[in-house]
Amino acid sequence: MNKEGENSGKEKIILGIDPGTNVMGYGLILIKGNAYEVIQFGVIHLKKYAGHELKLKKIFDRVTQIIDEYHPDSVALEAPFYGENIQSMLKLGRAQGVAMAAALAREIPISEYSPKKVKQSVTGNGNASKEQVADMIKTLLSLKEIPKLLDATDALAVAICHHFHSGRLQTRGSGGGWKAFITDNPNRVK
Repeated sequence: MNKEGENSGKEKIILGIDPGTNVMGYGLILIKGNAYEVIQFGVIHLKKYAGHELKLKKIFDRVTQIIDEYHPDSVALEAPFYGENIQSMLKLGRAQGVAMAAALAREIPISEYSPKKVKQSVTGNGNASKEQVADMIKTLLSLKEIPKLLDATDALAVAICHHFHSGRLQTRGSGGGWKAFITDNPNRVK
């Protein structure tokens, strides 16, 4: 498979990851120009591991294994969202960091997208439910059925979001605001 730059029209593979400390979703899509198709998706079950450090090791090992098997051109991750439970948020951030480290160890570029940005990109609604995201993923990728664990469809949504945004880094902010828009679009401002 020929894998070249973002805009070359050649094939590329994107690995999407929905970080979690009990279940982590992953999904791989193949991009051919503007078309895309699913390669593989699933979840990493982590609940059965006793200590948080053992879960982190399992995340690193499994993400590395997926990378070594499918050779993605980029990895897109959903950013942790702010919650009321700080301990849960810290653990989720560690899980995301370990997944990032696995990609970086293989020198694969990473991008991060807020949950709202992923939902907006896939469904048109930044407040869509997991079920709405899964239903849209089923349609976009022509899946026969929605997986039982929606973490897998969330991961596919992250990969599709990355494709839609052409690899531009997106984080929890508004994307840079008016100043960034004016800089990026000088011909659209009078």
